[in-house]
Amino acid sequence: MMERVTFLIGGASSGKSDLAERWAVSTGLPCRYIATAEAQDAEMASKIEAHQKNRGEGWQVVEAPLALAEALPAADHDGVTLLDGITLWLSNIMHAEADIAPRIDAFLGTIERARGPLIIVSDEVGMGVVPDTRLGRRYRDALGKLNQQIAARSDCVVGVMAGLPFVLKGKLPDA
Repeated sequence: MMERVTFLIGGASSGKSDLAERWAVSTGLPCRYIATAEAQDAEMASKIEAHQKNRGEGWQVVEAPLALAEALPAADHDGVTLLDGITLWLSNIMHAEADIAPRIDAFLGTIERARGPLIIVSDEVGMGVVPDTRLGRRYRDALGKLNQQIAARSDCVVGVMAGLPFVLKGKLPDA
């Protein structure tokens, strides 16, 4: 049984996405994947391809590098939605030099209205080295605040380290 909103957070390459995908599939429901990554170079294209291969067939994919609030209501269906991830979405908005506050507010509103199950993945960036650029610090601070806001609206919050989940709020899904 999945909670209405489950939030997975951890460091880069910590196993968050793999865990989220396994949990989504374990529900036995139709799976929808909302992707925020864009293949802007060969390395990212390779990472996206690897994620697609690992996920396998049967997923409905919605690409939403910027229009996340608009993609989530469309994802409110009779299945499970996996949103991967917040980290790149926020980066995309900042690189597009868009006003982030209204986009974040709209996104947070969709979480509150989601029927679920909805699984959201994000990176934890506040436990590392202090970025040496103003933009890096602004991004770290914005993502940290956004992660806190998502966690507050989530029924279950799970940290992931070395591929292992640890519960921060709620209880682990029966997967």
